[in-house]
Amino acid sequence: MEERNSKWQFLKDNKQVFYSIALMIVIPGVIILNTWIFADSFKNTIDLSLQDKAVGIGQSVNAGLSDKFSSVEQMQSFVDNWGRYNEDTESLDVFQREGDAFKLVASMKDKGSIGKTENLFNYYTAWNSDLPVAQKIYKEEGSVKRLFWLVVMPLKDSSGQKQALLSMTISADIINTKLAMALGNSYWMLLLTVIFIVLLLLANSRLFEYSILYNKIKEVDKMKDEFISMASHELRTPVTVIRGYIEMLQNDADKLTPAESKDYLSIINVSTERLGNLIEDLLNVSRIEQGRLKMEMKEMDVWPVVEETVKEMKVQSDAKGLALSCSIEGKALINADKDRFKQVLINIIGNSIKYTPSGSVEVKALNRDKNLVLIVKDTGIGMTAKQREHLFEKFYRVKTEKTADITGTGLGLWITRQIIELMKGTIMIDSMENVGTQVTLEFPLIEKK
Repeated sequence: MEERNSKWQFLKDNKQVFYSIALMIVIPGVIILNTWIFADSFKNTIDLSLQDKAVGIGQSVNAGLSDKFSSVEQMQSFVDNWGRYNEDTESLDVFQREGDAFKLVASMKDKGSIGKTENLFNYYTAWNSDLPVAQKIYKEEGSVKRLFWLVVMPLKDSSGQKQALLSMTISADIINTKLAMALGNSYWMLLLTVIFIVLLLLANSRLFEYSILYNKIKEVDKMKDEFISMASHELRTPVTVIRGYIEMLQNDADKLTPAESKDYLSIINVSTERLGNLIEDLLNVSRIEQGRLKMEMKEMDVWPVVEETVKEMKVQSDAKGLALSCSIEGKALINADKDRFKQVLINIIGNSIKYTPSGSVEVKALNRDKNLVLIVKDTGIGMTAKQREHLFEKFYRVKTEKTADITGTGLGLWITRQIIELMKGTIMIDSMENVGTQVTLEFPLIEKK
């Protein structure tokens, strides 16, 4: 649960980065897709134009042969002349219907086949439909693949009667080369555009990074200000108390009774302890953040430590008139740092006592599903759901009228959580305002074989 929350928080904190990455993928992708669709549409348009051109050339041939169908020599002469002046015509053959086949009567390049018959399917299709048939074909010449248009159409005389069949192959090399050049230039422009956009988005991403960094700096600066304000306040109070009572002891030592001197020294001692705790918290934060917090992990029996800590904390609970109870079920061995474990208990139980004006604080220790479970439950002022969201942030303190007179640095729970996680444990806090708070700690048990 904690890991999922941390991942979600990471996504929330770095949404600008993911937005930049999405733009770097989507925008070039859209441009590439658009260029591909345009190129495909352009090629189809060119193909249709070439097809129309091929059919138009076939109609020109028909016009030239319309008065020559009675003479094979005249048809052959026309075909030869056509080949001399139309370099893009690869082949031109004229067939006449002979039974169920078509006989070659004139050819531009294949004169040796004159007199032979053909019965190709597209010949019959064009003849029977009385319409031209044009199709795109490719011929491989070495490593080069050349594009041609094959046009098959019936040839008619001036009266509109079918007299022969034309089979003509027209080279599309020039158009195809120009098309390839145009598309090649388009793809180069596309590549340059994509590179430019990617560079622009990278720069934009860098701006996002600066924005994130700026926000983090602002956050750190705010935390620094809060820390200075908190630290100066928290340090000033005990220092002022210590200085004031020391001055009173110095100036009025001969007037004070032993009982009054003892009270003054007791107050100084409490303030000194408070000052020491604050300094220790600040040092612990520094050690944890720098990975220098020493942990002596050893096998330890939990119950004596829990009983000892509860006994020590009873002085505080009795001073507030709170009922502090402890119940322990079974025996538990865990791998932990004994001093740090006790520090965690003191922080948790101490917080419960601090934020419980009246009622009780209950400590339970039990074994559950191969885990040690420690529950600290109080009848204190509790918290709202919104306040719980920030509970483990450094320097965060619940600020209400009920907490106005309660001192603290806002570091205790952050430090506690870090120590618990270093000992492979977890902490969960459930709370309701004006009802109370329950803190649940879990640590893996050592299983004895």
